[in-house]
Amino acid sequence: MRAAATAARIDGPAIDGRAHTFAFGRQLDVRTIRSADFDGGQELTERALAAYIAKYATKGAETTTGTLDRPIRFLAERAHARISEHARRLIRSAWVPGARKDLEPLRLRAWAHMLGFRGHFSTKSRHYSTTLGALRTARAGWRRAQTTPPIRRDGETTLVVAHWVFAGTGLSAAETWLAATLEPGPGTEGEPTA
Repeated sequence: MRAAATAARIDGPAIDGRAHTFAFGRQLDVRTIRSADFDGGQELTERALAAYIAKYATKGAETTTGTLDRPIRFLAERAHARISEHARRLIRSAWVPGARKDLEPLRLRAWAHMLGFRGHFSTKSRHYSTTLGALRTARAGWRRAQTTPPIRRDGETTLVVAHWVFAGTGLSAAETWLAATLEPGPGTEGEPTA
C-alpha cells in the first residue's frame, strides 16, 4: 500500500501556465484490519472482508471528512455550518478557483461541499457486481413493501381502485326555479313528444 500510494500520480490541469499534478500526501495510515468481527473462529473470507470495508466506505463523506451534506450557494454559508476549520479551508480551495472561466467545466463550485469531488465513493465493474441503480430500485421496492399495508384476502375478494371527484349536490336555487317554471311541451302532460 505504501509503495502504491507513493507511486500514484495523475496530471491535473495547467493553470496560469503552471502544470499541476495530483498525488497522495506524506501522511499515510495503513493498518491491518483487526476487529471483533473476525474473532471467535470466524474465517476471514473475501466476502467478510468486503462487507467490513463496505460498512465504512458507505458512511457519508460528511461524517468522515467533516464536510457538508448539501451543496452551497454562497461561500458565506460555511460560517453557520458545524464543520472544522480545516474543512472550511478545503471548501474555499474548491470554491475560489471555481469562479474562473477556464475551470468552469470542472464545476468546482457545484461540488465545493464535497471538496470538489463529484463522483461516487467507489467504482466497480457491472460485469463483476450489480449496479447502483439496481440497488436503489431494490431498496425502493423493499421500502414500499414495508410501508404499504398488506391486502387481506378472505375467500373471493374484489379490489376496486377508483378516483372519486366531488361534482356537487342537487340543483342550484336558480336551476330549481327554472325547472319549476318550465311548461310541459305539446301532447300529453308530462309525457315526452316524439
